[in-house]
Amino acid sequence: MKILDHLEEWLITFLMGAATLIVFVAVLHRYTAGYPIPGLQDWLLSINMTWAQELTIIMFVWMAKFGAAYGVRTGIHVGVDVFINRLGKSARGKFIIIGMGAGALFTGIVAVMGATFVWDNGAHYAFFKLAGMNVEELIEGPTTPDLEWPTWIVYSAIPLGSGLMCFRFLQVLVGFIRTGDLPHHDHGHVDGLEETPEEDAAQNTLFYSMQDNLHPDEDRPGADDKKPGERK
Repeated sequence: MKILDHLEEWLITFLMGAATLIVFVAVLHRYTAGYPIPGLQDWLLSINMTWAQELTIIMFVWMAKFGAAYGVRTGIHVGVDVFINRLGKSARGKFIIIGMGAGALFTGIVAVMGATFVWDNGAHYAFFKLAGMNVEELIEGPTTPDLEWPTWIVYSAIPLGSGLMCFRFLQVLVGFIRTGDLPHHDHGHVDGLEETPEEDAAQNTLFYSMQDNLHPDEDRPGADDKKPGERK
């Protein structure tokens, strides 16, 4: 399971970083090519970067689909759970199980429908041709405008991402039934930075020593011990 977790994280990181780099290079190329620099302008204009926008859109779609599955695993999805948290332990557990089951059912249906669409959109032609089977009566499928990639490869993000998301819902559901705990993401925590008790105490000292409107004096330790009329 750890291998799948790492592959998921590496894929998301690669897609995000590569898409950002491609956008940066494309924008830099576009503006630099507008300067009439002898030799450089002709060389830049000879470079075709029209595929950059299409590729980054595809990469962001894939990143979003697999990022959604990552969100289920780590508990970073936004949810309105005020009502559920006010219920008793037994009722709350039932609602959580129903919610996780509904999420798994929905994403499973999307994955199956997406796989059917991808198969009919040209994947069956590609796999049958690769296997050396007769493809005369099969549809090759369309391609993307700029990259001229088979669109079934692009649309594969739907069944793959939704299928992984369905698996993550089931994984969280099984974990909740066994332990009663749900994945929780601390937005104030940064991976790789572990604060020691001394550092935590130093942060508290800095917080309480700030003289501004964001940190009221009455919230500081010992504020109530000051004499009446004394400036806080």
